[in-house]
Amino acid sequence: MKYFFVISVILFFIIITFESNNIAESQITIAVAANVQYAMDELKTEFTKETGIHVSVIIGSSGQLTAQIKNGAPYDVFISADMKYPETLFRDNAAVDSPKVYAEGSLIIWTMKKGIEFDKNLKILLSDNINKIALANPINAPYGAATVEALKYFAIYNKLKDKLIYGENISSTNQFIYSKAADVGFTAKSVVLSPQMKGKGTWMEIAPGPYKPIKQGCVILKYGYDNHKGESIKFYNFLFSQKAKNILSNFGYTVK
Repeated sequence: MKYFFVISVILFFIIITFESNNIAESQITIAVAANVQYAMDELKTEFTKETGIHVSVIIGSSGQLTAQIKNGAPYDVFISADMKYPETLFRDNAAVDSPKVYAEGSLIIWTMKKGIEFDKNLKILLSDNINKIALANPINAPYGAATVEALKYFAIYNKLKDKLIYGENISSTNQFIYSKAADVGFTAKSVVLSPQMKGKGTWMEIAPGPYKPIKQGCVILKYGYDNHKGESIKFYNFLFSQKAKNILSNFGYTVK
């Protein structure tokens, strides 16, 4: 009886270990640039439905996420807001292949306040009734960098410096805009087309000319390749599938 009990306990732990390993192998963690947050909700739902693999998402600016990855964060795939950061990871051997563009993003200006009518050259931003303009930190966030490019293109950046307030990433910038802590703000088109934000406030798309195209890149990270190779490759391939392209297109991204 004693030996039977011991054997039963051993078998129990073997089964638990086996199941835990299976669970671990059916999950991946993806580092996602904040502009893709809402689209990612649909992408991961469809991916899990299709493959049975569960997805955990870490949201941040592309620069912040890159720093975390360089410091050993256990992320499997990186979905960036540009190509610069994933290319840096590839050069530093933190990614297994050169990045590939999965979508191009669009910059918009957005307000929750009434009575603000946007003009194409953004001269409205110089008016006295606009005192705070939100944008993502251009050091870490590609959409913030695109905003600065656009303001310089229209020759109003230096005149607006005192009005600018910075979010750590697009998510915190959206909070400034949505809460009216900022009179207006610059964000990604994908935000205002999301189910959570659609129809709220007033927005205008900034024509691509004033800023460089926002080519957004994806890479499989070395951690993902070493620890969850099959799952990571499946998600990477899914991101370039027609189903994923349709989702991204519905959120205002340009896909090819």
